[in-house]
Amino acid sequence: MEVRYLGFEQLQSVRSYRLDVVEKGQPAKRFIVTAELPLFHTHGVGIQEGPALSAKKLVADLERDLSGAHELTAEDLLSYVAARALAQAKQAEMRKTPRRRRPSPADERSPWRGSTA
Repeated sequence: MEVRYLGFEQLQSVRSYRLDVVEKGQPAKRFIVTAELPLFHTHGVGIQEGPALSAKKLVADLERDLSGAHELTAEDLLSYVAARALAQAKQAEMRKTPRRRRPSPADERSPWRGSTA
């Protein structure tokens, strides 16, 4: 399954993301995922994340055979924010943890290892 972002339309504070879903050998199916823009601000999510989040929401809905309207909810954005925070924490931990190289057998036999000069 391939999801293609086609653009958006905005009416007041609701943005409608247009997406096509293409499956091998099938004609493209058009879907719309709506999102209330204040939710992005409330949860600290950039508006530029909207198309990717909409595509992810649509795929999840289609995998669960949900039909009808597709909407990014506060729960979707909270889930995204939590996952982003976890990924950032892991990256920060990787930067803090010193990486020690295990000595190779060649290092152990080095005439320079352990010498005092």
